[in-house]
Amino acid sequence: MNDLLSIDAAETLIREALTPFSKETIPLDRAAGRILRQTVSAERALPPYDRVILDGIAVAQHEGQRKFHLIATQPAGRPPLSLSGGTDQAIAVMTGSVLPAGADTIIPREDFETQGDFVSLRAGVTPRKGQHIHPRGADCAAGATLLTSGLRLTPPEMAILAANGVSHPEVAVIPSIAVISTGDELVAPDAPVQAWQIRRSNEYAIAASLSRKGFTRQALAVLPDDLALTTDRLAALLDQHDVLVLSGGVSMGQFDFVPQALVALGVRNIFHKVAQRPGKPFWFGLSPKGQPVFALPGNPVSALACCSRHVVPALLRAQGLICGAVSVRLGETIFPLPSMTRLVPVQLVHDADGVTRALPHPMPTSGDFNRLGVTQGLVTLAPGTAPLPPGTSVPFHEW
Repeated sequence: MNDLLSIDAAETLIREALTPFSKETIPLDRAAGRILRQTVSAERALPPYDRVILDGIAVAQHEGQRKFHLIATQPAGRPPLSLSGGTDQAIAVMTGSVLPAGADTIIPREDFETQGDFVSLRAGVTPRKGQHIHPRGADCAAGATLLTSGLRLTPPEMAILAANGVSHPEVAVIPSIAVISTGDELVAPDAPVQAWQIRRSNEYAIAASLSRKGFTRQALAVLPDDLALTTDRLAALLDQHDVLVLSGGVSMGQFDFVPQALVALGVRNIFHKVAQRPGKPFWFGLSPKGQPVFALPGNPVSALACCSRHVVPALLRAQGLICGAVSVRLGETIFPLPSMTRLVPVQLVHDADGVTRALPHPMPTSGDFNRLGVTQGLVTLAPGTAPLPPGTSVPFHEW
């Protein structure tokens, strides 16, 4: 196994080979889930005015004053009214309204009784000057950095963009990806199947893994075990797409034509075979135009493991996503492999104390994918000989 590339070295080579995807400006209502590619600063101080945070009355606090004359009502979204003078005046205010000029305290609706145009504080209520006011600029000053490039636009980020006038944010382009299966034994899910055939499943698993991370521009294809046809079809797919993700045809079999076809098309082989199990035959290259080509093993568990562990993280980095490593703690003892990185499917469970544990579900073979349905992803076990006990922290990648 000494001639195999380590998983860390493979990851480094992929990172160095991929150039960042370009960016585009899109309407805000289509930006949810996209990767931000700009810095967003506060349009103005937030809140932009002294903001009333609950319904009640606004007064100028004066010790001993317990009865007030209501002179006006301050709705939200209107210019500020003013207390015209005297400590016995009050203005009714609504949640979110601007603080009336001259007022410095809000008394909640439940703390007073109303009789006509007058209000009286309830027994035991002692207002504190400044209470229930969200001061101007308390959240941030004008020009403060609120969002940085590399964030995925989830609901909070979308609210920040809208609140600061960013109607057309800059986001990473979603690359067009061809997801390709290879093999004469493959038939469509809805086609008749013979005893010596299997239904295509890899492309659907890979496409789903990509889609859930935002890579929704996809085309599915299938290639036969024929060198000339494989070469022709790959040439066409390279003309049409930014990224190619293949499964099958990369091992040592007589009909494994993918590497040969790719090299014939000028795709530079950066590496072939990684010291990992499953997924050792993993092939990666770069086209003359700089398009990444990921050629994964054909066995379903191997293909999905390589996609989750290598392809998806690489494409997210190329989009500029800033994301830290995710770790989980093992829920059971498991053994690593002496000379290879072991990729193990896991089921995430929550202990009574709220701790998330990863229960290993190693597959007997890399073709036995029917039991992956109870798993949520895989963990990476570095080469070693000592068992990893429960509680050990290990890297996790979801499917």
